[in-house]
Amino acid sequence: MEFQYCKLEIFVPVEYFEPVRQALAQADAGHIGNYDQCLSVSPVTGYWRPLAGTHPFLGEPGQLCHAPELKIEVCCAAPQAERTIALVKAAHPYEEPVINLIPLAATGLDTE
Repeated sequence: MEFQYCKLEIFVPVEYFEPVRQALAQADAGHIGNYDQCLSVSPVTGYWRPLAGTHPFLGEPGQLCHAPELKIEVCCAAPQAERTIALVKAAHPYEEPVINLIPLAATGLDTE
């Protein structure tokens, strides 16, 4: 089964929401019918432990860290997912950002 749409879940520090939101807008993610820039945002707490050789945005290698983050959820056309992820990574401060791509079998975007 080929998927026409996917959902991206992006975890980002609160202060980097706007640059990531702008990257999503540049990619036309969240375009739903006659609306654009549609997304949902939820506050979360991220936990991670940087390993040796890393250069973390926050925290120190070997130490368990946590910080407030935002989880952004946005739909995008599957053929645009790779470009969208590249734009998000360019705007994101993390060395290895968490970006989940979830294929959608059906959405409110389906017109038929």
